[in-house]
Amino acid sequence: MISDGLFTSLLLSEGYIVPRVGMILICIGAALVLGLVISLLYMYKNSYNKGFAAALVLLPMVVAAVVAVVNGNIGIGIAVGGAFGLVRFRSAPGTARDILAIFLAMAAGLICGSGYVALAAMVVLLVCIIGFILLSVGFGGKGFRSRMLRITVPESLDYTGAFDDIFRKYTTSCELEKVKTTNMGSLYKLFYKIDLKDPKKEKEMIDAIRVRNGNLEIVCGIVDTSKPEL
Repeated sequence: MISDGLFTSLLLSEGYIVPRVGMILICIGAALVLGLVISLLYMYKNSYNKGFAAALVLLPMVVAAVVAVVNGNIGIGIAVGGAFGLVRFRSAPGTARDILAIFLAMAAGLICGSGYVALAAMVVLLVCIIGFILLSVGFGGKGFRSRMLRITVPESLDYTGAFDDIFRKYTTSCELEKVKTTNMGSLYKLFYKIDLKDPKKEKEMIDAIRVRNGNLEIVCGIVDTSKPEL
């Protein structure tokens, strides 16, 4: 058996799992601290629900408490599994970040509940440090340059290629997704998906389009990324 600190359970005594109140409280307390760290990383540069952030703090503690009590006792494990099997969880699908936070919180609780507090701390801190670095450098941030652009043009304007020169100047890619008539067919609404070269020049691009479409309505917004990703 490996017993070099990281892989030594606090609940082991002479090679056997012996749940002791003091050690269980240490494991639960460590899980609570790690849950707080996970919750802080989840809230960093993210729009979040207050209840979900609080749940991330408490989830590792609850899991650790259950695992510490069940550890080594098959009968209690079956009883707890049966009790949880009666519970039906209903919630909206989460984003990749939500699901990652939940899995990390559960992993921290499971490892702490088994008595491997040092290992749990190492795993959580390693994941949080890597996550913090990725968020700080804007990893995968190309999506922030994407826009949904809606341009209203009069029926007299041939919209085919009417804005190509403007898009070549201000965007790296442009795709006309759909065309819709409105106002009894006197107006057309063009729906584009574009990737800006420089988001700071968004107003400059819109002003150029206004000159071309007769100063009719233009809507430019960030592409919705709130859809479930996993």
